[in-house]
Amino acid sequence: MQLHTRTWGEGDRIALLIHGIMADHRTWRRVGPALAERGYRAIAVDLRGHGASGRGEYSPEAFADDVVETLPAGAELAIGHSLGGLTLSKAVDRLKPKRAVFSDPAWHLAELGEGFGPEMFAQFKSAPKEQIQAMNPRWEEADVDVELATLAVWDEATALSLTPLMGTDLLPAAPVVPSLVQLADPSFLISPERAEVLKERGFEVRSVTGAGHTIHRDDFDGFMASLEGWL
Repeated sequence: MQLHTRTWGEGDRIALLIHGIMADHRTWRRVGPALAERGYRAIAVDLRGHGASGRGEYSPEAFADDVVETLPAGAELAIGHSLGGLTLSKAVDRLKPKRAVFSDPAWHLAELGEGFGPEMFAQFKSAPKEQIQAMNPRWEEADVDVELATLAVWDEATALSLTPLMGTDLLPAAPVVPSLVQLADPSFLISPERAEVLKERGFEVRSVTGAGHTIHRDDFDGFMASLEGWL
């Protein structure tokens, strides 16, 4: 599937941006321009079931195949957040960026018990503005509005498709390219024990102190600072 994309900047230095579940390219509204200011042409996708991209069968493999179909190989940098991190890890051997950043990647979806699975997650589609603000007190008003807009066009079946992955270890065996794992503090996806495993497997791991899961919206300055040496 050819995905909808949004580009900031121009030139030959390319950065790829892959969003998490429920979001679309608009989640990168500050990151894209910041990369453009640093000389990148930043290309952000809408994964299938999100934003202006098409709908279809959903799986991490399908998300990865779409990204490979849509984005250029050999970029200088690729960043994937949450589900986008999982997607990037399944596409990185084909995309072959020079560097990869996995921002709080969805490499372990905990079994939360009956009534707290993907079905409950899918119900977030109808969350009111007040709930989004309460859950994300550090977000700018513009990010809350973006969240409402992206939820309105999100296919919640993408969340239901993750059910088979609950409780599964999805940590990559090794980095395909030089790779940074950027974690929230604390991360509900990557425990300290799993972070140590990733370090042993050759990933660099950094945490952004006090940041929530969507690091680039919760603490934009911290997000950018933690990429020092990777941009």
